[in-house]
Amino acid sequence: MEFNHADLFEGLAEAIGDRVAVVCGAERRTYAELDAEANRVAHHLESLGVGPGGHVGIQLYNGIEYLATHLAALKLRAVPINVNYRYVEAELRYLYQDSDLVALVYDVEFDARVAAVVPEGVHLVSVGGRSAIAAAVPYAQALESGTAGRGFAERSGQDVYIIYTGGTTGMPKGAMWHSEDLFMAFGGGNPYGEPRATPQEVIDEAAKANPMIMMAAPPLMHGAAQMATFIAWWMGSTMVLVRKFEADEVWRTIERERVNTITITGDAMARPLAEALETGSYDLSSLFVVGSTGAILSGSVRERLQELLPNVMILDNFGSTESGYTASGVAGSSPEKGLRYQPNATSRLAVLDETLKPVGEGQLGTVAKAGRIAFGYYNDPDKTARTFVTDAEGTRWLLTGDLATVDADGTVNVFGRGSQCINTGGEKVFPEEVEAVLKGHPGVFDAVVTGIPDERWGARVAAVVEPRPGAEVTAAELDAHCRELLSSYKVPRTYAFVEEMVRSPAGKADYRWAKQTATAASS
Repeated sequence: MEFNHADLFEGLAEAIGDRVAVVCGAERRTYAELDAEANRVAHHLESLGVGPGGHVGIQLYNGIEYLATHLAALKLRAVPINVNYRYVEAELRYLYQDSDLVALVYDVEFDARVAAVVPEGVHLVSVGGRSAIAAAVPYAQALESGTAGRGFAERSGQDVYIIYTGGTTGMPKGAMWHSEDLFMAFGGGNPYGEPRATPQEVIDEAAKANPMIMMAAPPLMHGAAQMATFIAWWMGSTMVLVRKFEADEVWRTIERERVNTITITGDAMARPLAEALETGSYDLSSLFVVGSTGAILSGSVRERLQELLPNVMILDNFGSTESGYTASGVAGSSPEKGLRYQPNATSRLAVLDETLKPVGEGQLGTVAKAGRIAFGYYNDPDKTARTFVTDAEGTRWLLTGDLATVDADGTVNVFGRGSQCINTGGEKVFPEEVEAVLKGHPGVFDAVVTGIPDERWGARVAAVVEPRPGAEVTAAELDAHCRELLSSYKVPRTYAFVEEMVRSPAGKADYRWAKQTATAASS
């Protein structure tokens, strides 16, 4: 048997059907109930002509409907397409067209945006009530029209799974995976040990397990939350969600549901969570792990969270949409010092030079991964060719874009994305390092660092800073703060202060906007 996400979930629904699979607010579903709901959605989509290889967009907040639709597409051997609900019309138009949608399940809150740009012929299902778009079928009606039984065609470990990921510049791109590779890249059903040998072993071990209560705080429109959900299910556990991220609601949900582990995304979530702990009172005695994925925690935020949660293990996990989970940070990891990790024996990670050979001790190279990786980008053969390369021995590598060095003991030190590295007078500056130092200042709420043109040095370091509400901070104060922690060439020469930071719809730094803002401030 091959590992297929839909097959595995159906097996779990049969083995542990009465166990709770998902909780979101007041709604909860057992494995059997979620399986039946997904079957109904799948049969409705099938009646519209959606079949193997068809792309089904999901433009929803977190909820039961998201997971049921996601599973429904996989059951049909169709491909669920995550649509970022923060996208405005221009971004949605691009994504709808680039992903070749045949159906879209969306929240009625997004009626106006969907109506403005959805391509003709895309089947619409609305969640949250009746849509203003006449052609849209309400989700409740779709459930009524579909049967709860299965009767689907045979599936394969080669079935395609696509995760659209937004970068710091440019439009989103769809990372394409084969189902079995994706399963293995995210723990193989056993993230704390050897991957399971067969699909039946996954089901048997999940049935025997004492189920944990696990939470994913990010939205399901991001791969991190999708994979966290599947990891929980493959362990026979319960996944707890909040419809929208709000720090107090996250802690209240952890208290109410007795959550054991939570996945968050970097400072963007850790900072408001820490602030909520400072002002609120919650019973978090059930919680023992906070794991950050998708973005490394800055040292100051991590330390504050650890002070507030002294009995909780705080982890930094390293990976990407294209690579899957690759490693966890070791002691000393932070953007200020770089993410440090020890590759395990099976990770097939390396730091390569421009000839795809491993770098020597202390030399800078690109982090690469072989083995279980994505196989390309949808509708983008040029990007695929640049990112997925084959060396002289025939090994296919994913070039992550992260620059790193290797210590004598094999520890890898990751400094940041090469595409954003600032070359100032021949010295390389990684924006993430400077951003983390700036965010460690008590008067700074957020910071993005970029390079702007400089006649003498080619480029100079510039920072766009959002002060904390009510705080007054000056360029001179930040300069003094940075000089205590950074070499002089890394210290920003230009500061632009803004009332609100602009970030991409995926929550990532918008370096294009930051460059424009900093350049204008220097004029």
